[in-house]
Amino acid sequence: MAGVTLDAGALIGVERGHPRMQALIDEAVAAGATLAVPAGALGQAWRGSPRQALLARFLRLPQVEVVSLDEPGARAAGVLCGRTATADVIDASVVLCARLRGDAVVTGDAADLARLDPDLRRLVP
Repeated sequence: MAGVTLDAGALIGVERGHPRMQALIDEAVAAGATLAVPAGALGQAWRGSPRQALLARFLRLPQVEVVSLDEPGARAAGVLCGRTATADVIDASVVLCARLRGDAVVTGDAADLARLDPDLRRLVP
């Protein structure tokens, strides 16, 4: 496993302690994979509540990298939305992050990501 990119649904799975999500994280960590968290997806999931202790702990793992959304990335996400007649720039940024890194995406919303990139490897925990 080279690496995985997590969308907001995957982060919510982490927050809720979903066993399949934890197994996937354990497998990725054991394999030395990097776990990419696009900043926009983090913003969708993060509420700063004490109930998010599992998610906060996950974000502190050395294998986790929060990937910023800069201006070129935001423009590219907008272009992808335009080309695919979709509107969710955060989903587009997740797809672009995964493409750039050669990652599969861990997602709870495989259909939306498939509209953006039908060839994207998607893992549904």
